[in-house]
Amino acid sequence: MYYNEKMELKKNNSKEEYLAENIQVLEGLEAVRKRPAMFIGDISVKGLHHLVHEVLDNSIDEALAGYCSNIEVSLNEDGSVTVLDDGRGIPVDIHEKEGKSALEVVMTMLHAGGKFDKDSYKVSGGLHGVGVSCVNALSSILKAEIHRDGKVYIQEYERGKPLADVRKTGNTDITGTIITFTPDNTIFTTTSFNFEILSARLRELAFLNKGIRLSIADLRNSDENGNENGNDNSNGNGGIRKEEFYSEEGLKEFVNFLDESREPLTQDCIQIESIKNDIPVEIALQYNTSYTENIHSYVNNINTIEGGTHLAGFRRGLTRTLKAYAEKSGMLAKLKFDISGDDFREGLTAIISCKVQEPQFEGQTKTKLGNSEVMGAVDQSVSELLTNYLEENPKDARIIVQKVVLAATARQAARKARELVQRKSVLSGAGLPGKLADCADKDPANSEIYLVEGDSAGGTAKQGRDRKFQAILPLKGKILNVEKAMQNKVFENEEIRNMFTALGVTIGTEEDSLALNLDGLRYHKIIIMTDADIDGSHITTLIMTFFFRYMLDLIKQGYLYIATPPLYLIKKGKEEKYCWSEEERKRVVKEFGQGKESTVNIQRYKGLGEMNAHQLWDTTMDPEHRTLRQVTIASAADADRIFSVLMGDEVPPRRAFIESHAKYANIDA
Repeated sequence: MYYNEKMELKKNNSKEEYLAENIQVLEGLEAVRKRPAMFIGDISVKGLHHLVHEVLDNSIDEALAGYCSNIEVSLNEDGSVTVLDDGRGIPVDIHEKEGKSALEVVMTMLHAGGKFDKDSYKVSGGLHGVGVSCVNALSSILKAEIHRDGKVYIQEYERGKPLADVRKTGNTDITGTIITFTPDNTIFTTTSFNFEILSARLRELAFLNKGIRLSIADLRNSDENGNENGNDNSNGNGGIRKEEFYSEEGLKEFVNFLDESREPLTQDCIQIESIKNDIPVEIALQYNTSYTENIHSYVNNINTIEGGTHLAGFRRGLTRTLKAYAEKSGMLAKLKFDISGDDFREGLTAIISCKVQEPQFEGQTKTKLGNSEVMGAVDQSVSELLTNYLEENPKDARIIVQKVVLAATARQAARKARELVQRKSVLSGAGLPGKLADCADKDPANSEIYLVEGDSAGGTAKQGRDRKFQAILPLKGKILNVEKAMQNKVFENEEIRNMFTALGVTIGTEEDSLALNLDGLRYHKIIIMTDADIDGSHITTLIMTFFFRYMLDLIKQGYLYIATPPLYLIKKGKEEKYCWSEEERKRVVKEFGQGKESTVNIQRYKGLGEMNAHQLWDTTMDPEHRTLRQVTIASAADADRIFSVLMGDEVPPRRAFIESHAKYANIDA
């Protein structure tokens, strides 16, 4: 929804007093239920899946401590989720200070658990330390089943409150914890879990923690999204969609997975494992023929999407070591310009994983590592082991340096093209693209821009928009596929230059030539609007690839959206309804014609240009009625791989991806 409301201060004529009785104290988990977004980010898709992540973190911590080797996730038919591990099991004996079972303390009190005891867990995941108690607070029902000391213990909770004391229910010859919870539908805007989001996280955890077996099973028959997030009923597993993840080589396999559709430059992936300053550092890196830098960093299994000191240490160690080797070998002698750090990272895929006892996070999303001691540990690890690798593998070393020299040469050409973009990207209206129909409001927080496919649809959108806050930028055909293009070709492309200029952003600093500067950003909603067909989807993917590779910060800050125009207009007499899916069309036709399609008129929209201005406004642009899908990144590494597979040069990985996912997609021919 679009909001343009101004806060107004009202004079207090009633002379109401502000007394101690006005101070509200939230006990126990009440604060979590009162302000859930403070603890899990939001109450929509991201926050919902964060609940599963919090429970998983506990199981992974058991694995890191050496007590767990199997973790299973089940999406149950009743909408609940079960996370099972074979760890030690949460303690159930009486907690001396609280006078109740340790299980109940962990499940009902914030900031309670073994993670705060360094003797129990050396390192632990999770960003906020609220863990499973937060999950309990935001679940309508939660059941904890503990296998420990040869006994089975159970306690159940309703919205964070225990329904009874911990009870012993039988004997067992295994150990572990089984948590089953149902998200509270009075809290969350959606309670339907996405199989792909959770399986991507489990795959990531398997790579980051080699030797641990993780699995996910979807036991649901269908869901509200037309089986999009549900299971496959034709896969030979009795209607159960299941995936299992296990890695023996860890980060090396992670890099190979991400680079599935990229051509490697060297035969082997470089692996680095060391302990510096009591900080375990694990790194895997591989150069390929692409033109993008793909580096993903983790601390205690947390994806630090904003980087931090460990990423800075990696970049510093890599640049210094490779530059020293290149200068020593004489391969830079003929260059007439300096090599930058960017040149050493073009075409590099790398994973950095550190285990830190007391990580300090900062940044907007609390995913930027701030521990200064980690920078030196990573820098030293990279320098020592990479130096040895280059000396022992002179052929690979020469190939890598040649790649760096080519990158530096291309960067010089790209710099001129980028500077042309910079000169045109200004805060005022002067120099804006001629096709841009700008909005009247100059406050970015109130303004939005539609990136529209083609002049015809652009013309309709210009007629149907609200000129006060909606701008329209028509794009000519399919934009350049940046996944296959060198930087200079990207910045020379007219449609891409128009987007840079219209948005008002600049790119490049002395430290990072691709760093995005959002100070001049002119719109806080950037909406991709294409036809509701296969070509439209392809154009959307091309634009999203560009934003992911060159304007990632816009996605991270939640500024990128996708419009959802309808597929059908169903009419019967004066009554009419728009439909956004084939399932909705069938339902409306049945509703209108009592099952007889001949009694109704069905109009299939093949393109935005087929709608008139008021139809486009009513269905796709009116903030009161439209549906915008915000583009978010659940896993940067997984997104990196998907864009590479779908938009890269290699055909076999793309074919395999389409074949494995087509049965879960809703493709309209």
